[in-house]
Parts: sequence; structure tokens; C-alpha cells
Amino acid sequence: MDAIALHINRNETETKQKRNRNETERNMRTNFCRRLWTSALLAISLVLGQSALAETKVPQAVEAKVRAALQEALPSQTVEAVFAVPMPGVVGIELEGNNLLYASEDGRFILTGELYEMTAPIRNLGEARRSVKRKEVMDAVPVEDMLVFSPKGEVKTHVSVFTDVDCGYCRKLHLEMAELNALGIEVRYLAYPRAGVGSPTYNKIVSAWCAGNPNEALTSLKAGKTIPTATCDNPVASQFDIGNQIGVRGTPAIVTASGELLPGYMPAADLAAAVGLE
Repeated sequence: MDAIALHINRNETETKQKRNRNETERNMRTNFCRRLWTSALLAISLVLGQSALAETKVPQAVEAKVRAALQEALPSQTVEAVFAVPMPGVVGIELEGNNLLYASEDGRFILTGELYEMTAPIRNLGEARRSVKRKEVMDAVPVEDMLVFSPKGEVKTHVSVFTDVDCGYCRKLHLEMAELNALGIEVRYLAYPRAGVGSPTYNKIVSAWCAGNPNEALTSLKAGKTIPTATCDNPVASQFDIGNQIGVRGTPAIVTASGELLPGYMPAADLAAAVGLE
């Protein structure tokens, strides 16, 4: 029996040590990805401000060949554009919903995922293109249709946040509102009920947008409180559609002033760094 107990204790110790190692490795991967993502965002911001975004025209014969191949292989997909990329022998394909693919110029091969240019810092070419279109879409959304939490002092930049009132990380981000505002970041909320239009969450968000004081109502919902049911002419459904259009797949989804999409929660200090603030 003592030998069995010793064996169990040894296994428990080894399991705990393995769990600790896995946690350390996971944290290292998370920190590395965050550094890579921040570097990529800074590079995208530089690219957006340069004439380097000017596209080289894809030859008509190449575009026709790629479109025909994609139509045959993926007839359900709508091709909005075929565009040039710096990688020799490859072109980009823009699909409906701001989704990108890459293809060989002869249309034989399709690549999915991100295309990076190995410069210093590294450049995410796909995100740079998506950001341009995303910014155009977001600039067309009336600010008065958003719930805006603005700094009392200087507004250094703004972020547009697609939010759901029943989302834990949305609530966590909202708890940092004072810190975000103190950093000079204006937060503009757009509605994104993850369960869809007509869901209980949708009705809660509509009630916040239609409340006498929408900002207070939204804050109450994010604190887990209930608010009076209300209805009115509101932008909730249209904002949900806009989120889907620009590639929002979960909440919170943060869109910077230059159109970059930061998926998921980021602490206030990390968010400030990602948008170029100290």
C-alpha cells in the first residue's frame, strides 16, 4: 500500500510539474504572439501612410484565369477583386466579407492564411489591405449612432468596439474605461449581439441604445444588472451587419482609427501601445 501511495504521489507531483511547464510555455507563446501582432500593427500603420499601397494592375489574362479557376472550384464564393501582391507568381483574391485568398497566377493553386513581407518590422500585407476597406466602412458609420465614452481632456485617438453585453471580456474591457480615457483613447461602442438579431441579448442591447441615458444603461448591463425594456428606432441590427461585413467574428472586436482589427480583449496599456500611444 505504501508503494502504491508513493507511486500516486510521484504521479501527482509529475503532473503538477508538467502543468506548470505547459502554463509557462503557453505564457511564452502568448507573449511572443502579442509582440508579433504589435509589430505587425505598427508596420501596417506605416504602410497605410505610404504610397506603397498603390496597386500594380493584374494583367487581364491572369485575372480572368484566376476568376475562372475559383468559380469552378468554389462556385459559392463571390470574387470582388483580384489584386497584385509583391510575391512573384502570386495574386491576391478579395472575397465577399473582406476575406482574402492568394492564388498562383495560372489559377492552379490557392493559398489561405496571412501573407507577410519579411521586412523590418514584418508587414502583414493582407491586413494592410483589409484595413483600408475597413476604415472606409467605419468612417461611413454615423458617430451619433454609437455609444461614445470620451476623455475629459485631449482625445489622442479613438477605437470603435463591437460589443455584446453578455460577453465576459467585453465587461472586462469596460471596467478599464477610466484608464483608456485617461490615456486619451475615446471608445466608440457599436452593437454586436453574438446570438444574432432577435435574441435575448439583442433585446438587451436595444434597450440600452433606447434608454434615456444609453451610456449608463450599457454600463449597468455590463455590470450584470437589469435595465427597463425599451424600444425605438435604433442602429443595432445595422451595426451587427457592419460587424459581419468587416470580419468581426467575436467580441470585443476593436477597430482602430486607421482600420486595423484587434480581435479580443486587450488590457488598456497594451491597447494604447497597439494604437501607437505611450
